[in-house]
Amino acid sequence: MSTITEKSVVGQMPSGPAISATSTTSTQNLALWLLAAGVAAMVVAVDHMIDGWADTHVLASWLALWAVAVLAIMVLRGVTRMLAQGVITGLDSWSAGVARRRSDQRLWAMAQSDTRMMRDLQTAMDRAEDTSTPAADLTTLMSRRAARILKNRMHYI
Repeated sequence: MSTITEKSVVGQMPSGPAISATSTTSTQNLALWLLAAGVAAMVVAVDHMIDGWADTHVLASWLALWAVAVLAIMVLRGVTRMLAQGVITGLDSWSAGVARRRSDQRLWAMAQSDTRMMRDLQTAMDRAEDTSTPAADLTTLMSRRAARILKNRMHYI
């Protein structure tokens, strides 16, 4: 019978640099794909423009396409990096928001079946709502709670 010790589990957990390296790698990969797509689009557009002229000047058109490809790489390199960073940052924040909403939904579902958890959540929401003046008595606390429940439309629970 094999048991996993705490030390071995902690050793298998990804650390901070590994997580950031993955994000950097995905950003670089996305930037590379965007750069390749941009260069290919520019080369195809230029090829369509010089199609009639290329029949008589094959070598010149070939050199012109290579020049366009190199210039496109130089021009689009910085743009695709910034675009990829923006896309990855946006996707990261979107997925964090989705995870946060799912977590809140699971917590709320558990709190609806557990009265102690619901009471703790309501107390935490009451404290977060008005921290400048703490409730002096139970009547003030209950009036704040009732106002919060009506404001957040949670009275159907």
